[in-house]
Amino acid sequence: MKKGIIGKKIGMTQIFDEIGNFIPVTVIEAGPCVVVQKKTAEHDGYDALQLGFADIAERKVTKPEAGHFNKNNIALKRHLKEFRLADCSAYNIGDSVTADIFTEGEKVDVTGTTKGHGFSGVVKRWNVAVLPKTHGTGPVHRQAGSLGANSSPSRIFKNKKMPGQYGNEKVTIQNLSIVKIDAEKNIIAVKGAIPGAKNGIVFIRDTVKKA
Repeated sequence: MKKGIIGKKIGMTQIFDEIGNFIPVTVIEAGPCVVVQKKTAEHDGYDALQLGFADIAERKVTKPEAGHFNKNNIALKRHLKEFRLADCSAYNIGDSVTADIFTEGEKVDVTGTTKGHGFSGVVKRWNVAVLPKTHGTGPVHRQAGSLGANSSPSRIFKNKKMPGQYGNEKVTIQNLSIVKIDAEKNIIAVKGAIPGAKNGIVFIRDTVKKA
């Protein structure tokens, strides 16, 4: 990984290129992030940068968390994330990382947390067809139906699509194109959709799928 930054999903919109093509984009407020901690191979066994994003009041953090920032006279940050960059020596503690580390047209991977839907049934969670709404089916038409015979196999197979927790999981969308960058406002417009709701935290890295 060469570059990485923490951002906040603002929402979706559309822009037009020079020849009038319609491009759906997701707007991300990428940074500014500050280097909170610098890990080295000699001390920690690997090279990485810990970035902080979004200010937070001191009353909302624990004393150990506050000490982590006060040790280097850095303002308290709400979100922390480690990035194992190719060249961590180019940054020092307290340096700012902004959206201009990326360029327009570059491919990136974006990681976010999907919207949570709670405990959901198979129709909503897996798009299973509802049962026929005829005599003998009820009282529930949105159940999974027959699961396993009595004698053979006498059990439910692994990976059977069942009700359960739906959403609220980390998902990465790969190989997205950066359509536009506003370096002054730290705004990045990425082509297509990314996981999560508005104001959700996302992580942007250069893509692992090299062209």
